[in-house]
Amino acid sequence: MNDGVVWHRIQFAFTITYHYLFPQLTMGLALLIVAFKFAGLRRGDEQYHEVARFWGRMFGLNFGMGVATGIPLEFQFGANWARFSNFAGEVVGQTLALEGVFAFFLESTFLGLFLFGEKRLGPRGHLAAALALCLGSWLSGYFIIVANAFMQHPAGHELGADGVLHLADFAAFVGNPWAAWQYAHTMTASVVTASFVVCGAGAYWLLMGRDAPHALICLRMGIPFGLLATVLAAFPTGDRQGKLVADDQPITLAAMEGLFDGGPFAELAIIGQPDVKRRSLENPVVVPGALSFLAYGTFGSTVRGLNDYSPEDWPDNIELLYYAYHIMVGLGTLFILVMSAAAILLWRQRLQQSRAMLWVLMLAVPFPYIANTAGWWTAELGRQPWVVYGLLRTADAGSPAVNTGNVVFTTLGFAGLYFLLGVLFLSQVARGVARGPTAAH
Repeated sequence: MNDGVVWHRIQFAFTITYHYLFPQLTMGLALLIVAFKFAGLRRGDEQYHEVARFWGRMFGLNFGMGVATGIPLEFQFGANWARFSNFAGEVVGQTLALEGVFAFFLESTFLGLFLFGEKRLGPRGHLAAALALCLGSWLSGYFIIVANAFMQHPAGHELGADGVLHLADFAAFVGNPWAAWQYAHTMTASVVTASFVVCGAGAYWLLMGRDAPHALICLRMGIPFGLLATVLAAFPTGDRQGKLVADDQPITLAAMEGLFDGGPFAELAIIGQPDVKRRSLENPVVVPGALSFLAYGTFGSTVRGLNDYSPEDWPDNIELLYYAYHIMVGLGTLFILVMSAAAILLWRQRLQQSRAMLWVLMLAVPFPYIANTAGWWTAELGRQPWVVYGLLRTADAGSPAVNTGNVVFTTLGFAGLYFLLGVLFLSQVARGVARGPTAAH
């Protein structure tokens, strides 16, 4: 792979990773805001509405950063990936355009109504605005997932005589089974992020000895949502996503598990260090037969290893793929344990007195971001060396007219700009959390 394509990949990986830090919170937070508003309306408790207003402000900050960091990605399809855009643009451009419509029009419109129209809308109208905001957020997320699912498992297309892809069946394209399960897994993961953020803020306020009623509302809402989402992220959504990988991208499965020699009763690697040169997994801790069972439903099922395929078809960074996948799975398991322990303390009405658990919830806030990022990297690294699986290789998808120096220069520019935006964003979030929910209106 030439240096130009490598730098195109580095730039796109950096910008999309940074961008994804924001929508993963807004999509999950939109659902929790609806829950706060509904509970406030049903209970007639103004404190729930104050909490909803506070998280509405946090949603607005995240949404603004998501838009600002997402716009360059649209241009990179043409600037960095001209051959890909020419080859598959007629297909993936459909859902990218729909995502823009829902994010920039529906979602932003109802965000404005939610933030500034509460007095005119009234309690029920304000709840309706929150519902519409959630719907717009989740619809825009689905259309992005459809575009990515097409790159993972193409559906609804045909290869024309002109050598490019054409949309042949829109229903098959948007109803791609990969999209359905990838979307379910992504959205439950976004609820995990939102739940930990909400619980982290509530834990912080209790530890500081302030805003106790609002903090308890955050914990009473965030912990049940978080426990349910962490379980659903593992099963069935994560399990089904893994089975799709096993069926449609068996090379990816082997690389994710560091499996070089396949066969029946394949072992599931809990930990280990892949050595690609020696084609082995060093210092492994494994569960015999577990990979065969998880992938294909029986312990005796045959799982093909990397040695069963030509090295030119292997993912080109097996080590990073392996570690990203295991970080995601490991953190996901810890999330279930943390939320289960917090739920038990909440049910026993002992959470407020357990400073240790409050510290755990507060300090755990960054880790769902790490797990989501690792999961996204797993999907993208696992698809390699294809940009559209089985149809177009990444090495053939770049923009040959864009020289490496320009890509390096603009990557440094993005890094500097995003650093400044990140500092500004974090300062605003810290200021909002310090002011607390009672100042949200």
